[in-house]
Amino acid sequence: MTSNRLPDNGITSSIKSLPYTISRQIVSKYVFLILYVDDILLVSSDTSLLHETKIFLTKNFEMKDLGEASFVLGIQILRDRSQGIIRLSQENYISKVLERFDMKDSKPRDTLIAKGDKFSLK
Repeated sequence: MTSNRLPDNGITSSIKSLPYTISRQIVSKYVFLILYVDDILLVSSDTSLLHETKIFLTKNFEMKDLGEASFVLGIQILRDRSQGIIRLSQENYISKVLERFDMKDSKPRDTLIAKGDKFSLK
């Protein structure tokens, strides 16, 4: 059986006390808090909102800010802020898998996603 509740050890009440509300309206500012075991990744559309969230978290939890993420769970994060682009790459992982199975010299094949395809939430 699965549960969508957080364990009641102070985390639930702290999250509920955040100065944010969930709304069905289109919002121009957002913060995503991505949590995996003891790692947190914060993503925001607004720098001041991001800093406000970090301050809240450091006041309520023991944590260390490691700065801007470049790798998360083995996935490389590549940014081009001038064009507003974030790319995710698993090139290192793929290279390790190819090496492990002695396929490093294999020829590449076409993928279902064409190079240059752009994805959007709109």
